[in-house]
Formats: sequence, structure tokens, C-alpha cells
Amino acid sequence: MSEEHNHNHNHDHDHNHEYITIVDEQGNESLYEILFTFDSEDFEKSYVLVFPAGSGEGEEVELEAFSYKESEGGLEGTLSPIETDEEWDMIEEVLNTFVSEDEDE
Repeated sequence: MSEEHNHNHNHDHDHNHEYITIVDEQGNESLYEILFTFDSEDFEKSYVLVFPAGSGEGEEVELEAFSYKESEGGLEGTLSPIETDEEWDMIEEVLNTFVSEDEDE
């Protein structure tokens, strides 16, 4: 059984918006806005943090994180759930750095 980690974060919409459509196991499509992406040399993976598109400015949103692998051409890719506590710890550390930098602007 997979472990689910959700994070809440107040997010201001003052940057360029990038979106991703995520298809769940039942084939339902949901539109998410990309908060940011990053690469981890330790885990040799790329990661994306997203939240539901259409969230109001300053509204508390639920973040979701995935590892991803881009397909040829870069317009599509495969998202995978985060599988280990070590990965979650690393993602939370990157998120905390991102949030503190975002607040300093």
C-alpha cells in the first residue's frame, strides 16, 4: 500500500503559470498548476510539486509531489508516486527552502 503525504501551503499567483494534466487510476483527468520542479542527484530523479488549478490567491492548497520522467520531445511524461521516507524528507527540505526564498521576495 502506498503512503500518501499531503502538504498545505499558502500560494500567491504572481508568476508564469504552468499546468499539467494528471490522469488517475480510474482515467479521470485533473488539471494541476506546477509550483516548481527540481532534480535530485542523490535519487537520480526529477520531481514536480503541483496543486489543483483554479485555487484562489492566498488560499491554502494541498500540494502533491511526484517523481517524473519526460518522454521524448518533452511534452509528456510519466509521474510516479514518492516511494520512500528519505525521498519525502528531501522533498520537504527543498520545499521549505523554496517557501523561505519565496517569502523573502
